[in-house]
Amino acid sequence: MKKIIILAVAFGFAAAVTVRAADVKDNWNTLCVKCHGQDGKGNTKMGARLNVKDFTDPKVQADIKDDAAFKALKEGLKSDDDRTLMKPFDALSDDEIKALIAYVRGLKT
Repeated sequence: MKKIIILAVAFGFAAAVTVRAADVKDNWNTLCVKCHGQDGKGNTKMGARLNVKDFTDPKVQADIKDDAAFKALKEGLKSDDDRTLMKPFDALSDDEIKALIAYVRGLKT
């Protein structure tokens, strides 16, 4: 009986991790790819227009601070002339935002 409970807990944990990975990938594909591209390089029409950063570049990654990335995702980004560069993703939970930041960190080459 003890083995069954341990296996059930292990499978439940594995399923939760898999769902979370799927959720972050879905959020990336739905919310980010249009500008940042599937690979995070920003080689899209919208990315070029907005001059988005190449998330695969280690220098860019080093300049991005997690708290600033969190704020940007939660509140959006505006240019100096008050033009919207990125809309806020305020419908995402804090955990979903943290998962997106971790996903972006994984794009570094």
